[in-house]
Order: sequence, then structure tokens, then C-alpha cells
Amino acid sequence: MILTGIVALPALGALAVALVPRTRPNAAKWLALTIAIATAALAAGAALQFDYAEGAAWLQLTETYAWIPAWDLNFSWGIDGIALILVLLTGGLTPIAMLAAWRDLNAVKRSVPAFFALTLALEASMLATFLSANVLLFYIFFEVMLVPMYFLIGSYGTGQRRQYAAVKFFLYSFVGGLFMLVAVIGVWVASGGVFEWAALVGADEQEAALQLGAGSLQNWLFLGFFLAFAIKAPFFPFHTWLPDAGGAAPAAIAALLVGVMDKIGTFAILRYALPMFPDAVETFAPWVIAMSVIGILYAAFVAIGQRDLKRLVAYTSIAHFGFIGLGIFVFTTSAATGAVLYMFNHGLATGLLFIVVGMLTMRRGSSQISDYGGAAKTLPLLAGVFLFAGLASLSLPGTAPFVSEFMVLLGAFSVNEPVAIVATLGIILAAAYVLWMYQRTMQGDRNHRLDKLPAMKRDLTIREKALVAPLVVAILAFGFYPQPIVDMVEPAVGHTLTYIESADPDSVPSAQD
Repeated sequence: MILTGIVALPALGALAVALVPRTRPNAAKWLALTIAIATAALAAGAALQFDYAEGAAWLQLTETYAWIPAWDLNFSWGIDGIALILVLLTGGLTPIAMLAAWRDLNAVKRSVPAFFALTLALEASMLATFLSANVLLFYIFFEVMLVPMYFLIGSYGTGQRRQYAAVKFFLYSFVGGLFMLVAVIGVWVASGGVFEWAALVGADEQEAALQLGAGSLQNWLFLGFFLAFAIKAPFFPFHTWLPDAGGAAPAAIAALLVGVMDKIGTFAILRYALPMFPDAVETFAPWVIAMSVIGILYAAFVAIGQRDLKRLVAYTSIAHFGFIGLGIFVFTTSAATGAVLYMFNHGLATGLLFIVVGMLTMRRGSSQISDYGGAAKTLPLLAGVFLFAGLASLSLPGTAPFVSEFMVLLGAFSVNEPVAIVATLGIILAAAYVLWMYQRTMQGDRNHRLDKLPAMKRDLTIREKALVAPLVVAILAFGFYPQPIVDMVEPAVGHTLTYIESADPDSVPSAQD
């Protein structure tokens, strides 16, 4: 029942918070925060119940409830190591994002209960995608999550283009989802009416119901799924919605958008695309690797030229997803495990970076880099956390993203040296855009216009210290000792790679060695 509770608690909580009168914003905030913390506790409970022993079942804590018996459709939940760390990330980042938005809504002058209800609805739908053990159920929640995010960007975002950004985000993702729907129907027909994921792929020594064989049908079905996942991820060249959405969304929601929601695309590639369409995955792998490497370099160059802080952070994430895509499609244990760790660690680092940028922009009332300069003189603690988050995002040794990026490049180098070398250039470019951003905003000549703003003289408050501290600690802890999350994900990665004939999971050292 614990997986049902993880999804149901924030979903029911969203309804409860939505019923709070608009005139009682503090009641809505505290109720939403309590529900989010309780959801995080349930996620931690699932981690405690998970069996990490060698030879344990691939999909665990499974639950099945009849849905539409005539079609043999069920509400099926299940979790593997990859989904588990993303559920923990979602559960931990959501209350932090809520605390980050605690005071920011005063400037928007819109319903506070509605904002927090939408945030809980978003959390519930994201958790449901990670926990779905049914392909159709996954598709439904894959599309449902667009609704709360659309309103969070369009109604609570900033800037004159927030409505444009919200519509663009919705249309991109919705159209991609339509391609996936066609592919889902194709899978149902080809498998003889099966939607259950374990039955389709033959998980845990079952006989696979989906027997496509190499050929055009498998290729087309793969492309239907992959297009939806590549847009969600976002991979180059399907990325153009992210800078607009990330730039317009409230900083706390942008942290959830880039820190969690985008991971659903790469998670789904591992969960659905590789086991269901292994021959097609191998056929298109060179193209995806090329897209990933281009994305790393292109996004880094564009980030260097950005003048808006939130758009700059959004472009850095496109580069990071290039590393994740590279790690998945070179088909080695080291690289694939590093890619999964990258999903988690990127959520921590970029979530922190977006939240700190949000603190800065709310004080200044602008996200334009040119409106800052010398801010560290009056905001030393905020500047320090800003620098730390930036260094973590460029994978400085000692921070969690370094471990994942190193594993990806190690695995890639073992099978494709030129690609790994070109991808490594992205690290150099990352140093350029992060240090340039910090220098222009926090160092250099003091922008005297800042002296006229009392908020720019107020350093981190107790609330702000409390919400950034867990992320800073986690980034450092997993930077120096990543073994707990490696132990969590590596068995699931190994199961996934067994479907790829060209993969050699033992070709490079695993994180256990």
C-alpha cells in the first residue's frame, strides 16, 4: 500500500488545499507543506522497505488494483532502483520548493491556496509516472502533469512572455505525447492486449509478451515513444521550450521543472524504450549520441551569451541532459549508472541554483545580469551559496555531479574515445558560463542602483538558510560518498542493459570496483 499512499497523499492533499479560502493563505501554505513532508516520509519508507540484495526482484513493492476489467486494465504500481532515487528526489525537493516560494507569491497577487494545490497536484502526477507499472497508466500521468505546470507558469510566472512560455511548453509536450499514444496502442495490439510493463518486457524471468523482432514496426514504435521522451528530457533539437518555460516560471517551480519533471523523459527511456525496443535502440543509438554531444556544446555556447539568469540556468540543464543521453546510449554499466546518478545529482545542484537565483531576483526585482554587480558586498552568504551551486552544476570535484559526470565520460571513453573527448569540452565551457555569471552578478564594480534597494542589503534569512542547507549537505555528502545511491541504481541498470545485445556491462569498471 505504500506506493499507492505516495501518489494518493499529495493528490488528495491538492484537493484539500484547493478548498482553503483564498483569505487564509498561511493555512494553505502550512497544510501543503505538511502534506509534502509526509509524502517525503512515505518515500523514505519505501526506500527502507526496498530489497537491495543481489538477486532481488527487479520491480518491487508491487501493487495491482482492478481498473477496467473488460480491457484487463489495472492500476499497477512498482518501483526499481532508478525510480526509487527519483521518487526520493521528488519527495525531498517539493517541500524545499514550497519553502522557496513562501514569500514570493506576495508580488504575484494571485490565489495562494491555488498555487500550493497545483504544486501538490504536480508532485502527485510526477510520482505516479515513476511508480506506474502499466504503460497506459504511465502515459495518462505523463500527460496529466502538463496541466498543473501550465497554470503554474502561465498564472504565477514572471515576465511579459509567461503566457507564451506556458502555451509553448504545453503544446510541445502534448504533441509529443500524442505520438506516444499512437505507439502505446501499437504496443497493445502487437502484444495481444497487454499493458503491464513486467509482462511486456518479461521482467523477473517472465516470458515477454512483446515479441516484435527487428524491423520497421519496432523502429516506428520506438520513435513514437522516443519523440515524447526527447521533448520532455529535453534533448537537442527538441529543447526550445525549456529556456522559455524555465525563464518564465517562478524560480521554485523552475526547480521542480528542471530538477524533476525533465528527468521523466530520461527515466522513461531506461524503463520503457530500452527493454521494449532493444533492436531499435541499437539502430538509433548513434543518432542519439550525436544529438547528445551537439546538445552539450550548443547549450554551453548559448548559455555563455545569455543575459537572463533563469534562461542561463535553463540552458545549462540542456547541456547536462546531453551527458545523461550520452551515458544511456553508449551501453556500458559505468556510463548508464552515471547517467542515472546524473539525473539525481542534477536535480540537487540545479534545483539549488534555481532557488538561489530566485532569492536574488526577488530581492532585485529583475533577472537581468546587467542589473547586478558587486552584490556579494552586502549579500555574502547568498553569494557563497550561489557560487557553490554554480560550481556544483559544472561538476567540481567534491560535489555530487562530478561523480556522475566522471562515470559517464569513463564509460563513453571505453567504447568511443572521440565522442568522449568532444563531450569533455563541455566541462571547459561550463566553467566559462558559471564563472562569468558569478563574476558579473556578485563581483566587480558595485552597481550603485542596488544601494537604493533595501532588499539587496538583506542576506539569507532563517527560512532561506533552512531550505538551502539540506541541498548543500546532500551535494557534498554524495560528492564524497556516492555509494548508497550507486548501490540503489546499479542492479536496475544491469537488468536494463541485458536487453541490449551490443552492451558489455563488464567492459568498464563498475562503481562497485
